[in-house]
Amino acid sequence: MNLFDLTERVAVLTGGSGTLGSAMAKGLLEAGARVCIVGRNLDKAAQVARWLSADGARTMALAADVVDREAVQRVADAVLERWGRVDVLVNAAGGNRPDATTNPNQSFFDLPAEAIRTTIDLNLLGTVLPSQIFGRAMAAAKKGSIINISSMAVPRALTRVVGYSAGKAGMENFTRWLAVYMAREVSPAVRVNAIAPGFFLADQNRAMLVDQTTGVLTPRGRSIIDHTPMGRFGEPVDLIGALLWLASDAAAFVTGVVVPVDGGFSAFSGV
Repeated sequence: MNLFDLTERVAVLTGGSGTLGSAMAKGLLEAGARVCIVGRNLDKAAQVARWLSADGARTMALAADVVDREAVQRVADAVLERWGRVDVLVNAAGGNRPDATTNPNQSFFDLPAEAIRTTIDLNLLGTVLPSQIFGRAMAAAKKGSIINISSMAVPRALTRVVGYSAGKAGMENFTRWLAVYMAREVSPAVRVNAIAPGFFLADQNRAMLVDQTTGVLTPRGRSIIDHTPMGRFGEPVDLIGALLWLASDAAAFVTGVVVPVDGGFSAFSGV
């Protein structure tokens, strides 16, 4: 079990105040890490930090928009000032916009360019910038683990989510590119990988998957379950095992991979 031990290591999670981000933060904290929760809303980030650790000895909460380089740099400066190092970066910030999504009333041909652009920026640039800024600290230490959070929208074409799919696809390509760059140009001990969650109920997708009045699955939710061999949505805790593996020395010879945590969704043809 010592392979998975993160005692005294410092982990930074963008999007750490979300449903999945907060669960991953808890997993890292319980493995011994000190954890910085980064979110656009400082109050939400601070609430998660207090939930994780009432005395705040091993947690901190900071606000930043991940597509704002100066804001992310301020977070990095604060983390380095308090803890002196960054060992793990989890790029969990991401999301979608309704106007970058097709539906019966909104054709692909009418999607605003601005909506698609900002959605791609959030999911791609919002991973690149933190990787540059926190990756610099890892490069100086010649060791670290960057873990990006991808999506089933990359290996499988999902209906509706145009901008989100494009952003996450770019992010997966960037994951592999940066893994090679870090290993060859910086240090083989700076690793870059990704986790691709299947379908998890969270604030941003719950209304699309479950009828909020009856609790019954929507047609989209039913289609997802029918195409998930395990027959259920993921629970946030289901991500912890893969996360701790990639963050720790247990994955010392693993870089440039995307690990699906999806109940078999990506393996199933639907037939």
